[in-house]
Amino acid sequence: MRERTKVIRIGDRVIGGGNPILIQSMTNTKTENVDATVEQILALERAGCDIIRCTVPTMEAAEALPKIKERIHIPLVADIHFDYRLAIAAIENGADKIRINPGNIGGKERISAVVEKAKERNIPIRVGVNSGSLEKELIAKYGGHVTPEGLVESALDKVRIIEDLGYDNLVISIKSSNVPMCAAAHKLIAEKTNYPLHVGITEAGTVYSGNIKSAVGLGMILSEGIGDTIRVSLTGNPVEEIKSAKLILRTLGLRKGGIEIVSCPTCGRTQIDLISLANQVEDMVQEFPLDIKVAVMGCVVNGPGEAKEADLGIAGGLHEGLLIRRGEIIRKVPEDQLLTALRDELTALCGK
Repeated sequence: MRERTKVIRIGDRVIGGGNPILIQSMTNTKTENVDATVEQILALERAGCDIIRCTVPTMEAAEALPKIKERIHIPLVADIHFDYRLAIAAIENGADKIRINPGNIGGKERISAVVEKAKERNIPIRVGVNSGSLEKELIAKYGGHVTPEGLVESALDKVRIIEDLGYDNLVISIKSSNVPMCAAAHKLIAEKTNYPLHVGITEAGTVYSGNIKSAVGLGMILSEGIGDTIRVSLTGNPVEEIKSAKLILRTLGLRKGGIEIVSCPTCGRTQIDLISLANQVEDMVQEFPLDIKVAVMGCVVNGPGEAKEADLGIAGGLHEGLLIRRGEIIRKVPEDQLLTALRDELTALCGK
């Protein structure tokens, strides 16, 4: 379905029309604090973020946008609630896209003023609807509960408001923290519109629980061919959102690049600190721009066999381990040199 969605340009990036699914995150700094916000965005860029969103709750925040933009390298989306004047100011200050809920920024005149300013700059508008803010009349219409049908109707009602003002440079998001509801709503809206969809499980939770909910929800939605840009919403460091989003896309075969780590769950045969080693490997490989699989195995009994599907692997023994390349043992290495030996192999593959 994503091949049929409309192509929308956000700064120097595009979504929709079968283009690669782009990863987004949102800063948790005060946007008015330019240095802190830029520092966080640059860290997100290094992690692989494609588009960044900043909240604009004050006029000072809107006026900070140009100072932020001149120091970053990815498109910047301004997130606005309630005050239409902030949306206008964000556009005037160079936002590459704005995120609004037309239902909470006032009447038609105020929405029209925002749309007219977006038209001047040809800035996309993301129309966002969350289950937590669904209109009471739509809850009542569908049995007194938030439903996929209610979410979709709310979103399309708001899209029509903007379309009636002569503008269709739009992206839609319909989010819920309820995974089955979110998945059902996306299937429904994908049948009713060709606007690109921003997909995520809102308020998913902490890094642990939020990752599980996001992986399940995004997996259900993306595997149906739905979704043009995604955000993994976590209560934690936004860099964790990027790591998770990249892994979800790679797992579904929707993004290439980056080293995939496979590791065994450990057992009584394990004689090295495999948990620590696997985590160190996962952190270490982030710096290598390779599209390969690396295995981290806990014992030399099954390690070579289990690692044969990987490009590189290490398997632990008593105070030592094996370095493995495509299932073949290269050499035996002392335990405290396993990480270094693996790094050397990755460096050689990169031609560094």
